[in-house]
Amino acid sequence: MAPSGPGSSARRRCRRVLYWIPVVFITLLLGWSYYAYAIQLCIVSMENTGEQVVCLMAYHLLFGMFVWSYWKTIFTLPMNPSKEFHLSYAEKELLEREPRGEAHQEVLRRAAKDLPIYTRTMSGAIRYCDRCQLIKPDRCHHCSVCDKCILKMDHHCPWVNNCVGFSNYKFFLLFLAYSLLYCLFIAATDLQYFIKFWTNGLPDTQAKFHIMFLFFAAAMFSVSLSSLFGYHCWLVSKNKSTLEAFRSPVFRHGTDKNGFSLGFSKNMRQVFGDEKKYWLLPIFSSLGDGCSFPTCLVNQDPEQPSTPAGLSSTAKNSENHQFPAKPLRESQSHLLTDSQSWTESSTNPGKCKAGMSNPALTMENET
Repeated sequence: MAPSGPGSSARRRCRRVLYWIPVVFITLLLGWSYYAYAIQLCIVSMENTGEQVVCLMAYHLLFGMFVWSYWKTIFTLPMNPSKEFHLSYAEKELLEREPRGEAHQEVLRRAAKDLPIYTRTMSGAIRYCDRCQLIKPDRCHHCSVCDKCILKMDHHCPWVNNCVGFSNYKFFLLFLAYSLLYCLFIAATDLQYFIKFWTNGLPDTQAKFHIMFLFFAAAMFSVSLSSLFGYHCWLVSKNKSTLEAFRSPVFRHGTDKNGFSLGFSKNMRQVFGDEKKYWLLPIFSSLGDGCSFPTCLVNQDPEQPSTPAGLSSTAKNSENHQFPAKPLRESQSHLLTDSQSWTESSTNPGKCKAGMSNPALTMENET
């Protein structure tokens, strides 16, 4: 546990203040861009009234959606595991008394036997957080900045001073999308006046310098945002988080980088929801509760060697994969209506039992 006291409390307060610096920077930059575009470019520099009206209407629409999604990303609190994942007082006492190793794992296995948990640590142990004293749900990780476990944690983003996870991942994606459209729109409509600046076609006023710097800022952010937004679109299509892209989740049968992927359509619906009318709005519509997720443990990895001749893909998967034994929560199970049903009889009970009682397993605390 981290040391507590006046010194550590002061350091935490200092860090909390410093973490707001990027947010303040973006807010000030956004305020300046509004002044430079709406006032200096549209009202001062544009001579055509129709062009002014169209640009101002489109600009304020993008500006409003950008600010709305940014605000929701910053101020939406990350969701933490529910109480059922926390150990009881008696279980905590058992963990403190028992030596590290198989005894610890036995306590955690008993506590997790009715929980919808399919993932394990790299050593095959139950994922447990010492700081929060809870069994980690699938895709949950401990954030060292927030100092708590975050459901479906993607990363801690300094630009929003918040953890991006299950509760605000959709807002974060929309923030990237609308900020990219905002910058592209400014760069496109400012381009002709930027060219006039270099050909001395603009009046010699302070507006010309706002126009020049506005184009540079919009073009620069467009390049960086396009790569970041494209990367997260790829993550959504594969149903991965940033952490899972760097370290694949581990299931009972082993590592599976596509273990949570259900196909492009269902992966999109898991983040944006079933009702398309809410997809473009910063309104929470993601499916599920963040504590359990449907898995697809029978997908063959296209990058792995092909199945040997004479051995069907189904036979190979049933031999190498163990299927989940715990039920999904009702909020997520409908995503699997078209998928192969999972039953306990699909696995080798003896093999599963042997794997769960393997004395070589040790508890691995992830942070």
